[in-house]
Amino acid sequence: MRNDNLSAPQAIYRKDYVAPGFWVDTVEMGLDLGLEQTHVATRMTLRRNPESTEKDIVLFGDGLKILQLRLNGANLKKSQYSIQGETMRIPDAPDDVVLEIETLIQPVKNTALSGLYASAGNLITQCEAEGFRRITWFPDRPDVMAKYTVLLRADKKAFPVLLSNGNLIEEGDLGDGRHYAKWEDPFFKPSYLFAIVAGKLVCQEETFRLQDGRDALLQVWVEPGNLDKTDHAMQSLKKSIRWDEERFGLELDLDRFMIVATGDFNMGAMENKGLNIFNTKYVLANPSIATDTDYAGIESVVGHEYFHNWTGNRVTCRDWFQLSLKEGLTVFRDQEFSADLVGTATGRAVKRIEDVRVLRQVQFSEDAGPMAHPVRPDSFVEINNFYTVTIYEKGSEVVRMYYTLLGHDGFRKGMDLYFARHDGQAVECDDFRAAMADAGGRDLTQFERWYSQAGTPRVHASAVYNAEEKTYVLTLAQSCPATPGQAEKLPFHIPVTVGLLGADGRDLPLHTDGAQAGQTSVVLELTEASQTFIFRDVAEEPVPSLLRNFSAPVVLHFDYSDAQLAHLLAHDSDPFNRWEAGQRLATRRLVKLTQAVQAGEALALDEMFLEALRNTLNDTTLDPAFRELVLTLPSELVIAEEFDEVDPQAIHTARQFARAAISDALRGDLLTAYEDNLTPGKYSPDAESSAKRSLKNLALSYLADWPQQSTFDLALTQFNEAENMTDRLAALHALVNFKGDAKQKKAADKALAQFYKLFSKEALVVDKWFMLQAVAETTDVAKVRELMQHPAFTLNNPNRARSLTFSFCNANPSQFHAPDGSGYALWAELVIALNKINPQVAARLARSMDRWKKYSPALQQKMKAALEKVAGTKKLSKDVAEVVTKALAAE
Repeated sequence: MRNDNLSAPQAIYRKDYVAPGFWVDTVEMGLDLGLEQTHVATRMTLRRNPESTEKDIVLFGDGLKILQLRLNGANLKKSQYSIQGETMRIPDAPDDVVLEIETLIQPVKNTALSGLYASAGNLITQCEAEGFRRITWFPDRPDVMAKYTVLLRADKKAFPVLLSNGNLIEEGDLGDGRHYAKWEDPFFKPSYLFAIVAGKLVCQEETFRLQDGRDALLQVWVEPGNLDKTDHAMQSLKKSIRWDEERFGLELDLDRFMIVATGDFNMGAMENKGLNIFNTKYVLANPSIATDTDYAGIESVVGHEYFHNWTGNRVTCRDWFQLSLKEGLTVFRDQEFSADLVGTATGRAVKRIEDVRVLRQVQFSEDAGPMAHPVRPDSFVEINNFYTVTIYEKGSEVVRMYYTLLGHDGFRKGMDLYFARHDGQAVECDDFRAAMADAGGRDLTQFERWYSQAGTPRVHASAVYNAEEKTYVLTLAQSCPATPGQAEKLPFHIPVTVGLLGADGRDLPLHTDGAQAGQTSVVLELTEASQTFIFRDVAEEPVPSLLRNFSAPVVLHFDYSDAQLAHLLAHDSDPFNRWEAGQRLATRRLVKLTQAVQAGEALALDEMFLEALRNTLNDTTLDPAFRELVLTLPSELVIAEEFDEVDPQAIHTARQFARAAISDALRGDLLTAYEDNLTPGKYSPDAESSAKRSLKNLALSYLADWPQQSTFDLALTQFNEAENMTDRLAALHALVNFKGDAKQKKAADKALAQFYKLFSKEALVVDKWFMLQAVAETTDVAKVRELMQHPAFTLNNPNRARSLTFSFCNANPSQFHAPDGSGYALWAELVIALNKINPQVAARLARSMDRWKKYSPALQQKMKAALEKVAGTKKLSKDVAEVVTKALAAE
């Protein structure tokens, strides 16, 4: 039901796109920098776009004080232009224009962290998506591309380092303690890629030889005191540059490439041309403060932002509806980069499984909620709300389907054609699809539906084996649930990779249309509502391995028996489906356990499942990281998706019982796995060592569910003796969640306090300390409120806000969904408070209530009240208003 007291914010529609009335050729900017106020002088040359129906010069600005506005040298009177909201219109302009604008901004008051803002005494920009309009009036849209020259002036003591996009062409002193730096970007770019950084920074730098023989200067800039934490980021950057040269033939096009780390940042990182700005979380690392996951995250994000240099910068988006054109494609590229660096087939599979887990847990839920939208949305109210897992992760899956359909070489041809056609342009998702189709000689017209239709398709598979004819007939049928604004869905073009396993566990050779001789996997293309595929010369009834490597972002339904799933778990040559079989076995049992909890029945876990886990755990021919993934139970959020009405407490009780049962049954095996996967010696984040630690620490977490003094001592010893953050944090997690007596609880609290004291000066580690407590089984709303009073906690810093409040609301479902509604009341307070500080961050927290209609009527009532409280807030930002409006309108 819609809340009549909250009017829906005005939407922007893709169908209403109009090309800009004027193009901008050059932009010259002079900034006199200061924390309290910065003076911005902009001079731009414009020319009329003869193909546009827009006749006025249209500029955008937000919170700017105009000091002067001149057109072709003449001051504009207020009667010669109009301002409505964030839009300025200048009518009756000649075809060629020189526009000069002077504005005044106040960076220190910019808590939204969009535009030019202050961070730890430094000045930083974030202009994607619409932050440039908070710096100066400008046609701030991605299809307006220009060449920029930027002159920065500042007090030399306060801002000794002055950085911007492109190449440094001049620098010097101005007298009176001030200095300047002049930067020139030789490439056309949209305003969202503009960047400056000024402040007290130090850098690690290296000269890197590119494949064409040029030398490029690489720099990683950080605040003083963090220089010892930059080496991994630098190595990741060099690997990224080399990988893009070798895999896609794409070279660094500038003489220098810079990374800057800041502790105040709304996102993970930003790909500004030649001057990437990063959240410190994705730059700073050494063994004492960073986990294996942190090291992998840095490598991935550094790669992602560097790869944007071509997929996003050289070829950019025509409009923000095409956001996945750059983000989905670049996520695919960074996923492939990370997988290639591991180098082994199993290592690639582990990366694939990790990516799919995120997709299923977060994106599938988004597809089923009120904020569901296509990969290429048709409308939005606030573009910041559409930096979503659908745009990024599902967008990546769409790109991966091209790769599956066209093959490695065909996909590379498509990429080459895409750049040949569109380098230096702002284009649409359809342009990428056309390049892939033309390069591969394929008709991909139907494939467009992946861009225009929201929702997660369902593929229902059934099969019949005919022993006399030795045929295996596989029928695939597809459907897609209704989503907001899209009741009916047309069939998608779905690649379904299939293999067949014999009784001995080996792949059977496939004899079907499209399969080559001796082939054991084939890509079936499902394009109709229902299709039948016939496999011939099948000597025995097989077990089908369907949707290998998760070849499409769909939900697959096939009536596997437990015995068939156990067979796949033990033998499937496709590692993804081997893991998938284990997850299906686990999910079935967790659903039944949840139902038993609700019915008040006795709980039990069957021996067949436990034995399957034991066999996997003890199979040393398998990569330890793969075994860790198989032994990790589906999360409470994933289990919740199996129910029409979610009971968070019952799900939590069921999952905790399953963990305890596994711990009890596999105790000896877990101890052996723990001991066999120790990594003595100097810490290294390499794939082999990380894999061993992942399995060892999973074993420790299971053993912590066996409340014996010996396992507590094992965790405490690891905590005290750990020489790296991965092992130390895993041990602390085990101690905090240990189900022991008062004495053990006291020892765990002491370890928690010791950890904070040891790392209180390391902001990223303090974030971990808050997060660990936020997701602890015993952390309730009262504990969160207590932690919010800690001197180290603040809502002003996005990382710190996320570490505690986001973690509790999104990753501790049994406590957040407390029956008394206290979690929802806390959520409402936090969203309202953050809305005043940083609307982007507030809107992301607001998404925690997207699926409120999935819960029991009693919980729904309390959730709706919390949503309405936020909706009734005065001066609610567009960011938050869009989220709560759509949530309350959910059917």
